[in-house]
Amino acid sequence: MFSAFSNCFKIPELRQRILFTLAVIVIARVGAAIPVPGVNSTILGMFFESVVDQQAQGSVIGLFNLFSGGALENCAIFSLSVMPYITASIMMQLLTAIVPSLGKLSREEGGRQKITQYSRLLTLVFCVFQGYLLAIGFEKPESIPLLKGIQEIILREGTPLVSDSGPLFRFTTILSLTTGTMLLMWLGEQITDKGIGNGISIIITVGILAQLPAALIQAWNKITAGSVVTSPLLVVALLGFLFAVIAATVAITQAIRKVTVQYAKQIRGNKIFGGQSSYLPLKLNYAGVMPVIFAQSIILFPSTVLSIIPNMPIGIQQFINNLTHGWMYYVLYGLMIFFFSYFWVAMVFNPVQIAEDLKKNNGAIPGVRPGEGTAMFLDHAMTRLTFAGAVFLAFIAILPLIIHHNLKIPNVTAQFFGGTSLLIVVGVVLDVMRQMETYLLQRHYDGFLKKGRIRGRSAFQATTQSRTVDDTTLVWIYALIGILVIAGITIALSSK
Repeated sequence: MFSAFSNCFKIPELRQRILFTLAVIVIARVGAAIPVPGVNSTILGMFFESVVDQQAQGSVIGLFNLFSGGALENCAIFSLSVMPYITASIMMQLLTAIVPSLGKLSREEGGRQKITQYSRLLTLVFCVFQGYLLAIGFEKPESIPLLKGIQEIILREGTPLVSDSGPLFRFTTILSLTTGTMLLMWLGEQITDKGIGNGISIIITVGILAQLPAALIQAWNKITAGSVVTSPLLVVALLGFLFAVIAATVAITQAIRKVTVQYAKQIRGNKIFGGQSSYLPLKLNYAGVMPVIFAQSIILFPSTVLSIIPNMPIGIQQFINNLTHGWMYYVLYGLMIFFFSYFWVAMVFNPVQIAEDLKKNNGAIPGVRPGEGTAMFLDHAMTRLTFAGAVFLAFIAILPLIIHHNLKIPNVTAQFFGGTSLLIVVGVVLDVMRQMETYLLQRHYDGFLKKGRIRGRSAFQATTQSRTVDDTTLVWIYALIGILVIAGITIALSSK
């Protein structure tokens, strides 16, 4: 693997792309440290250190700070990160599948560019709206329940959060945050075009990984202060459990079911076409991280809206606490992940279209009737795969909450045991390594995993003869998930 990394810099084009990506990442991190004019970033930093990091994962302001790479903690110009663009892109993708005119536009020549332009305009609207909400919250933090606790810090330090509030401050804040997000969006597109990997995903990943040193420091401070269980056996068990979760996430992300496709022979003149076998890859986690993002956004939306209302009754505050903590949150979160997993697959995966394309190309699945029979087979197979993927996603999403509540580990540290952050980081790293390996193989260099690539060839050759994946695969996946669940419960109980 180390020789593969060194070989990456021997290829001029790949070296140029890597250096360009690193340069853009440096710009993104510098922008995350430049504060917005008029905001006391010291007070805001104390608030995040003393209050937000002690809250559960359900804290929306802590979640935004995580994805912005700590920029919100500094009230930097990149505080909104690329989340408005992600939201706009998801909305446009859903509208493309729902609205017939947009769906037709996406299939036309140049239609994708127009939809991308619509996403950029929608991003601008989201930036202005979110920037205005942040400006109002910074001007009057005492009236926003999400900023509960910052008023005590302001009184203790004797300095306000905003030195000169008013229309000018709001305009400056909206302009700075909007410009920062649009600049980040442009930098992400430049990485996609001239760098390596998907630019927007890389910016989010770098922001998440930027919190890793702070997470380690906070965990060490908790251990030395005696705030968490300091049993050496528990620490070793947590480290082993962390590696097991990461390995399982990588395995589930890459897991596919290979459905054998046999193409009929065609004789045209003196030449014979077709007669070959291939396979149709059906991903186990077809929806990726999208169900977790959707579920988290939906379940946080009511509490976020209600938290913005000043002087709320005690009953509403108790409802918000029950909605963002405890068993009710776990159950709703898990059910929403299941729902959005099937929803996303139903929106993106079209078995009828795939069956028609196979039939037009004289392809058929052995033992399955072409046309409607193939569509029903693919739909049934994808339904079972989606169930297994949804079970794993629900476990990974809830795992940081369990670790945070039972072991009293800081929230920023528990985030790396699962959840959205781990899924994003694993997916992006695998995608970057896959692209780099493509360049290496084209220049006749060895890839990152030579042994794994040889196994991949033999598995591919086996698929040309018979269906390589059967129901036993799902049994092993469920067994793996069960082992992880039992290990997590054991660690949680050992802390009491």
